[in-house]
Amino acid sequence: MKFGKLDTAPEGLDWTHPTPPSGFRLADAAPARREKGTTVVRAGGTMWTIRDWRGTVYPEKDPQRTWPEHYGRQFGTLEFNATHYRIHPADRMAEWAAAMPEGFTFCPKFPQIITHFRRFNDCDGPTDDFIDGLLALGDKLGPAFIQLPPHFAPKHAAAMASYLEKWPRELRVAVEFRHPEWFEGGAPAEEMWSRLRDLGMSAVISDTAGRRDTLHMRVTAPFVLVRFGGYEGHASDETRLAHWAQRIAEWKDQGLTEFHLLVHQPDSIHTPNTCRQFARLVKQHAGLDVQAPTDLRAATQGDLFS
Repeated sequence: MKFGKLDTAPEGLDWTHPTPPSGFRLADAAPARREKGTTVVRAGGTMWTIRDWRGTVYPEKDPQRTWPEHYGRQFGTLEFNATHYRIHPADRMAEWAAAMPEGFTFCPKFPQIITHFRRFNDCDGPTDDFIDGLLALGDKLGPAFIQLPPHFAPKHAAAMASYLEKWPRELRVAVEFRHPEWFEGGAPAEEMWSRLRDLGMSAVISDTAGRRDTLHMRVTAPFVLVRFGGYEGHASDETRLAHWAQRIAEWKDQGLTEFHLLVHQPDSIHTPNTCRQFARLVKQHAGLDVQAPTDLRAATQGDLFS
């Protein structure tokens, strides 16, 4: 994730989570009644086509066509960027879903033809095709998310607001805001934040060192997506992951239903370890289990001495 990335590893930054404004805490968005113990936490990367994972995350000699299946066994979720660049037919989406184990979920990114090219205008056809693909994922469908262009300011919000009003309520959606004016408290921005909450739609939280304003901590739905921009094992990665684990420990008793950590590292070779760190910290602070990759090298060595 190039958005908000610093050229060098961050030093001396304040990683504290800000306090959200009144009306945008989890309790304001969570359902009034929820069974205890139903918080699900997932972690994953942004693609499964990582050759350098062979021998560690994927079996060394297995062909590339098996990588989706191996990814699904190792991670709990995927930021599904393939849907951003083209709208895949429903039968192809169903094939990907069939390769994944029970409990795995995709977080598909909205097609750029809707969000970037047509900017939510005159896009009924692409939307219908996209929805067909989402439905084909079945129970493997997690929240889909809209990544707004960096120049998409609150003054452009009317078309998006109309689009979201028509979106099927049974399909969960999150919106990632990037333009700085979304976080400055202006009336058009605040109207959209409130609209998301009223629609039960989430706002993606981007945890990236170069744009701390996108760590907005506004919760507009009981499910949360965090896009985490890491620094390849720098100490700040674990500090921030610990903050999220502590936040989950707090939120799980306030109505949090689902939390997705979508990991971005400059080199994806580091993504599995980031997910392992996160899983360990969530277990430590919140007592919840998170699916994280097993290092096949360690597993093989263990087999030798078992």
